[in-house]
Amino acid sequence: MPTKEQVVDALRVVEDPELGMDIVELGLLYDVEVENSKVKAIYSLTSIGCPVGPMIEQQIKETIEDMEDVSEVETELTWDPPWSPERMSEDAKFILGFGV
Repeated sequence: MPTKEQVVDALRVVEDPELGMDIVELGLLYDVEVENSKVKAIYSLTSIGCPVGPMIEQQIKETIEDMEDVSEVETELTWDPPWSPERMSEDAKFILGFGV
C-alpha cells in the first residue's frame, strides 16, 4: 500500500498546463487519504471555470492508478476553502511573480 507521501510525490507530474507547474507546487492538491489499497485525492482548481479541470482530474486518477498496490482511486474536487496564490509553495510564488 502506498503512503500519503508517495502519492503526493507521484502527483508532482500532474501539471496545470496554463501555469506550467505541478498541482502540488501550486497548492491545488489539498489532501490525500490512503486506506489500505484505496486512495482519495482531494484537489481544487485555480477557478471554477478552469477549462483544463477535467484533464487535471483525469491525470490525477491515471497517475494514482499506475501506482503499485492501488486498487481504487477516488478524486474529489473542492472549493472549500477556495484556492488562492497563498497556497502555492514559495518556489512557485517566486517563479510566477507572487510576493516578490
